[in-house]
Amino acid sequence: MLSKNYLMLNTQRLQNFIYPFSSVQIQQNKMYSKVHFLNKLNLPSLPVPKLQQTLSKYLKSVEPFLNEHELLKTKNVLKNFEENEAPNLQGYLENKAQNCENWLSDWWDNTAYLEYRDPVTVFSSPGLVCPLQQFSNETERLSYAAKMILGAINYKLLIDRDLIPLDKMGKDLLDMNQYKKIYGTCRIPKPKRDEMQFNSDAKHIIVVRNNNFFKMEIITPENEVPSFNQVLSQLFYITKSSEVVAAPVGVLTSDNRDNWSKAYGILSEDKMNRASLDAIESSLFILCLDNPLPKWNDEVLTLAAKQCIHGGGIDGNSANRWFDKTLQFIVGTDGIVGLTYEHSPSEGQPVAVLTDHVVNYIEGNAWKSLPDVKTERYPEPLVFNITKELDDAFNKAATNVNKLANNLELNVFNFTNFGKEFVKSQKLSPDSFIQIAIQFAFYRLHKVPGAHYESAATRKYIHGRTETIRSCSNESIAFAREMLDNTSSEAKKITALKTAISAHKNYTIDAINGFGVDRHLLGLKLAAKELGRELPELYKDVAFSRSSQMRLSTSQVATKCKGVMAYGPLVHNGYGCCYNPRPEDILFAVSCFVNNEETNATKFRSALEKSLLDMHNLLARNQKHKL
Repeated sequence: MLSKNYLMLNTQRLQNFIYPFSSVQIQQNKMYSKVHFLNKLNLPSLPVPKLQQTLSKYLKSVEPFLNEHELLKTKNVLKNFEENEAPNLQGYLENKAQNCENWLSDWWDNTAYLEYRDPVTVFSSPGLVCPLQQFSNETERLSYAAKMILGAINYKLLIDRDLIPLDKMGKDLLDMNQYKKIYGTCRIPKPKRDEMQFNSDAKHIIVVRNNNFFKMEIITPENEVPSFNQVLSQLFYITKSSEVVAAPVGVLTSDNRDNWSKAYGILSEDKMNRASLDAIESSLFILCLDNPLPKWNDEVLTLAAKQCIHGGGIDGNSANRWFDKTLQFIVGTDGIVGLTYEHSPSEGQPVAVLTDHVVNYIEGNAWKSLPDVKTERYPEPLVFNITKELDDAFNKAATNVNKLANNLELNVFNFTNFGKEFVKSQKLSPDSFIQIAIQFAFYRLHKVPGAHYESAATRKYIHGRTETIRSCSNESIAFAREMLDNTSSEAKKITALKTAISAHKNYTIDAINGFGVDRHLLGLKLAAKELGRELPELYKDVAFSRSSQMRLSTSQVATKCKGVMAYGPLVHNGYGCCYNPRPEDILFAVSCFVNNEETNATKFRSALEKSLLDMHNLLARNQKHKL
């Protein structure tokens, strides 16, 4: 899953700038996989890096994982690749780049997401925990939910009217089409490769409670938005109409994509089911009114992350979901608030910006001034006809999601000793500082280098998504070893720290500009496939397998509110580690799999906290004070 980093963007918001959004060309037929954005900003196309540049950078990135004999073999493999297969594959990429706006985008959508067969739950879709609430009664909860709905609709209308600020990275304008894709989008299960459906003109949302789905009009035919009291009244109607727990149709969306595709085919055969599916898939977003998770005894942030990632299994809220929808807002009776998002159409930062907007909207007064509008529609319950075949699919999906939920170990915490302002005071990059701390923690705990993924946004290019920052480097390992050497001087440790941070920052700059190694190597591999060529030896080499086995999947998703995103690891013996650096604290979400004996989220948290403090104290002890 996938694509995940967002801090190194240092996204700057132009507060008084109205962005001339690229207009959207939408096909009239319902099922299609692409939505086209005109390039009104004249953003450049994603470059195809020079072959020698990529291979040289790749060789340096794999050195921490190889002994002398393996490194020599890898050098020979690269030399053979550069002299034989690579020139033809490079030419194929360059030709493709000349004939489309982004040579990678279609390949990336398919290989990273739509052809991925594991469940989106845990393996792909993140959860974002919002500031926790305290509800003393159901009225308070539904009042909060009504404000959340109105805040989300308010932001949707700002997007539609081209009134949200433009994202920039330094002086570079960024592609904004992901903002246009987060509302009304749904992933549709298909054999081998899923499809995407876009419904940005929809006027309804879906509310789910006790597995009961309701279609709720939220924009009238006259394009008016109901008042707070009108929305609240509809939510009361839904709660009174959903006391009986319904069949767990939603749990099917948490299953393996091929299992879900088969069940989807059975569901679709019935006209009533098809109508219900259409209503869900075409909705702007889903609001999940959740029950507490009964069997979990975690700290509240960790519990909230479980609720937002997987819903706690079949006895929790995993069937009170439709995991194929891009946006699912969650409001629990226990005060857990957040959202789950399906990753295919968007990275995390647009969702984080949306979250901040909704939180600010709720805390403000704009919702109070919405007038009543003319509406005679009550929320419409969506009905499913359940067959024996579907019962069997429910049981299979329930068993599988329980296994997923029980196997995901999470540790979500607020690191309060310092935040990004301290790192800035040392004239260092906060993102690079945290990345090196994560590397240090892994080495401290496991005593080996850990292949380390951080995704850099390539949104300075039209249709840009991500490139991989390979955060494990010769410099990061040298720093970890220096810090763990009791005989090393403070001066050597500081030099090693700054060298490691500088190396990470330099790779980040290359990645943001489209000059990492992973997307280029993926393009060359897919070019070989399309040309019917045998897989080059480079992709069978031990250097490629070890450096691509990302035991650390990390990203920064920055919200101004006290929020944190969480997701599962990329590999069975790895960790997920998402973080939100704020001025005086850092929120972290660490994950791993319970059934892997090598990993432990609690131990990793301890190693990470110790590493951050060691790095802070090293700098603080040696800080030059002005007289």
